Amino acid sequence: MAGRRIAFVGEGMVELRQEADGTCRLGHGGDTLNTAIHMARLGCDVAYITAVGDDPFSKQLIAAWAGEGLDCSAIPADPVRGAGLYAITLDAAGERSFTYWRSDSAARQMFTMPASNVLIDAVRRSGAMAFSLISLAILPEKGRHALVTLARSVRENGGLVAFDGNYRPRLWADAATAARWRDRAIAASNVGLPTLDDEIAMGGPSGPDQIAKHWQSLGCEETVVKMGALGCRLPDGAIVAPPARLQPVDTSGAGDAFNGGYLAARMEGCSPAEAASKGHALASWTIMRPGAIPPRDGAAPYRVDA
Repeated sequence: MAGRRIAFVGEGMVELRQEADGTCRLGHGGDTLNTAIHMARLGCDVAYITAVGDDPFSKQLIAAWAGEGLDCSAIPADPVRGAGLYAITLDAAGERSFTYWRSDSAARQMFTMPASNVLIDAVRRSGAMAFSLISLAILPEKGRHALVTLARSVRENGGLVAFDGNYRPRLWADAATAARWRDRAIAASNVGLPTLDDEIAMGGPSGPDQIAKHWQSLGCEETVVKMGALGCRLPDGAIVAPPARLQPVDTSGAGDAFNGGYLAARMEGCSPAEAASKGHALASWTIMRPGAIPPRDGAAPYRVDA
């Protein structure tokens, strides 16, 4: 896996976060975007593939993402639609809930815009790509077919395709529809990153071994099942636990951080067990700070030269 560029396909949005004093802060986030930024901070060559608007907020997003080291050159600007928006609220335990305003975002039309060939070509030129069930959820039917077809073509050409089964019920008509598209995405991917709770919520098996068996039966050879505070199940069935049990400040982006640490390590040639440990370290650092993408600090498990 070493030495490749990885292109993430999804939706990056404007983030509205309420602080303890009642004020609100603007930022940016989104599951694939969070993972892409973590990987760029870890020194990987990363492109982000989405669509935004031509409005000031969209331009601020592009500038912020480029500032994190992402290649945003293939992102088209929709003259009519803008970027999506979401707000985060936290409970006393640091668990988050989201409110979205994304029903008419530019990203939903990324595969039907006149410039869609530009972003498709950018993904195909990369040696690897990653997307999630949320990436599929935001798209209309035609766009979903286009994304899965793109993933399949990258894999058939010898590329790495990573898929995160990130399930958000509000984005789907029902769990059965989500599960159907999840299975199509699994079959187009060779690295799978399901989450135990999401699989159960979609009506799937209730244990990590059974989840891994299902994903592998569809052709996803390297499946790592994320189990929250319990750690993760590796493709060989071994369990890798986080370094310590923590009291999270904010669980936003924990799974995205794990994905970033895991994929970056695997692309550098680490074993799945080593990569899982690096994923846990990054997730542990993230959940002890506010926001899905906390600012770097001295304890951040990023490379010094990244």
